[in-house]
Amino acid sequence: MHTSNYFYLFALAVILLSTNVFGTASRRISLPTAVGSLGAGIILGPSVMGVVNETDFLIKTGEIGVIILMFRSGLETDIGQLRANGKAALVTAVMGVIMPLAGGTLLCLAAKPEEAFIKALFTGVTLTATSVSITAETLREAGKLKTPVGTAILGAAIIDDIIGIVVLTAITGMSGEESVSVVMVLIKILLFFIFVFIIGLMAIIGKMIAERVRRRRRIAVYALAFCFAMSFCAEEFFGVADITGAYFAGIVLCSFGISSYIDDSIDSLGYLFFTPIFFACIGIRTDLRALGNEPSVIAFALILLAVAVATKIIGCGASAYLCGFNKREAVSIGLGMVSRGEVALIVAQKGLDSGLLDTSLFPAVVFMVIVTTLITPVLLKITLSKKWSV
Repeated sequence: MHTSNYFYLFALAVILLSTNVFGTASRRISLPTAVGSLGAGIILGPSVMGVVNETDFLIKTGEIGVIILMFRSGLETDIGQLRANGKAALVTAVMGVIMPLAGGTLLCLAAKPEEAFIKALFTGVTLTATSVSITAETLREAGKLKTPVGTAILGAAIIDDIIGIVVLTAITGMSGEESVSVVMVLIKILLFFIFVFIIGLMAIIGKMIAERVRRRRRIAVYALAFCFAMSFCAEEFFGVADITGAYFAGIVLCSFGISSYIDDSIDSLGYLFFTPIFFACIGIRTDLRALGNEPSVIAFALILLAVAVATKIIGCGASAYLCGFNKREAVSIGLGMVSRGEVALIVAQKGLDSGLLDTSLFPAVVFMVIVTTLITPVLLKITLSKKWSV
């Protein structure tokens, strides 16, 4: 246990160096840099070396990293493509929740017949989450963020998270652990979109002013402050994920003539510091040792992983195909929704704290999160390649 007040400086140095080295190595073998950064976090964390442990400072710094990542994704969004693929994103998101929810619930009931239905249902809830941040970075590296596939994945993932909030609230409400009303959650979500719409109208005036300003460096600062304010409002007042607020902040500003300048300015901030820490923190906060050596736990973890991957690919991919995407694009969209990342870990931890998730199942969920997070960018890059065909 490190007691030095300045140990965080050593942790930052180790994280930044290791993510850079592993990220560079990943690129050289044609893998996304996110994979290398995640691997660096796992090696540095309790799973392997135990050099760096999760701290409140790293958690908050990593949170800023993912907020910046999603803000940039919003800035780079093609509004025309988003409108054109709105229906596909909605259908994909709905099926991306229904299929994993059903698959996880049935698996838990089959593996643990004595388990209460509400607990089995919550196991399904842990599979519904989608961590779009890693997918977004992979799409950006591949130059596919503004394509129909990219906008469909991002749109579906945002809707997926909103539906997930409603489902999670409903399940915890049924258990009696929380008295939060599902109707109230729906009202807050509706109010959030009204809020975004009003902000968007106000931004029209801001756009006229911003494009006349000569000192653009200040505009980048104002844009970042706007991103953080939207993230805070989304989480604090509407109960919507802060990354959703950041994404819509980017959407509001993406039509500005200087949006590319804002993106380039913020990219340096994210690349040098915050984004590597975010990816490393995902690896640091997951402990593979929790799986233990029990064959039953390992077997359940492997089956849970298979269900987690298959239900997203089938549910989201088939929906995208029915909405007009070709087979390769549909598979790419399905794979883009596979990563669970930090979202599923938060949901699982919530279930563990409230008694809705069995302690014996928690390691399996952690394993599922780690593997889906690692394989998603790898498989997605393969399917996005022109050399790959179905």
